[in-house]
Amino acid sequence: MKTKTILELLTLSSSLYILAKDTQLLEKISTLSEKGKDEINKIISESQLDENGNELEFVDKLILKIHEFKEELNEKIEERVIKFYKKINVAHLDEIKALNEKIEKSDMVIALLEARLNKLEAK
Repeated sequence: MKTKTILELLTLSSSLYILAKDTQLLEKISTLSEKGKDEINKIISESQLDENGNELEFVDKLILKIHEFKEELNEKIEERVIKFYKKINVAHLDEIKALNEKIEKSDMVIALLEARLNKLEAK
């Protein structure tokens, strides 16, 4: 009897937890949709002119905003990738090229020093 009661309580508590999470998710979706509505209303209400001085249509305004958001998203992704590379200490292609150039220069200096050393030994 006690085991059955414990199982029922666990089931009830897990159900309540799932309901609470669903409620939080719904609230978050509701908040985001309100923000989206406000942003769309803002886009519609502001007037933008094209190069001829004509007011842009809603679809054109929407396309411009999408391009702006795309640019912002690309910048944010690039920043995150750079931070991630630095965090995991992965060398970037530019850094690898710079290191290869330094190695080549060092090899040339070593070759010159060896030639000088051989010349001095020959005397």
